[in-house]
Amino acid sequence: MNKGEQLYSGKAKSVFRTDDPERLILHFRNDTSAFDGVKLAQLERKGEMNNRINAFIMQKLEAAGVQTHFIEQLGPEESLVRRLDMVRVECVVRNVVAGSLSKRLGIEEGLVLDEPVFEFFLKDDALHDPMINESHIRVFGWASEEETAGMHRLSHTVNGVLKPLFADAGIMLVDFKLEFGRADGQLVLGDEFTPDGCRLWDAQTHKKLDKDRFRRDLGEVVESYREVARRLGVPLDD
Repeated sequence: MNKGEQLYSGKAKSVFRTDDPERLILHFRNDTSAFDGVKLAQLERKGEMNNRINAFIMQKLEAAGVQTHFIEQLGPEESLVRRLDMVRVECVVRNVVAGSLSKRLGIEEGLVLDEPVFEFFLKDDALHDPMINESHIRVFGWASEEETAGMHRLSHTVNGVLKPLFADAGIMLVDFKLEFGRADGQLVLGDEFTPDGCRLWDAQTHKKLDKDRFRRDLGEVVESYREVARRLGVPLDD
């Protein structure tokens, strides 16, 4: 599989064409950002940790019957994926109160919810990814009613697979973001699942093991990502 021209470069990933129009290469970079790009840094081996964790998680989801765009890991920082027509909607599942939910509702971080809270956001960096609902999605044509219901259902399915997986590793899956795309008329999980896009806490101490370590200047960002990988049993080189 030959790597072609760059199609897109986001906050921490770059996307490249291949000689197959239906296949793309994701390159996980060491770039780290927060607060819509206001805070930036280069963290050695972060791209590698994210690529390895993402490959592991995507394969676990595939084994559980969730269709994803992941095909195979090509190297330390790159993976081969299916090309999708991405939906401009982000799906967020929250098992524990943290982050923006805590700020919006004035509820202290750490409250474990009796059932997950589900939220939609519009994927638009310039608008800071505003919260939206099913009515917005339908009226503005971002997805069909069937797709909207499917994203909701699949997000809860992912939570049902990953919450116990992380729990077995001594990690609380606090919340996470998912993005979906279309392929052959079906919804497929795209983008990534890494500590950049979810909150992970040590189950006993509540030590943060995700990108909040960067947002809040807690240090040991890559070390924490590596700890997540080690606990999950992600294959590592050293």
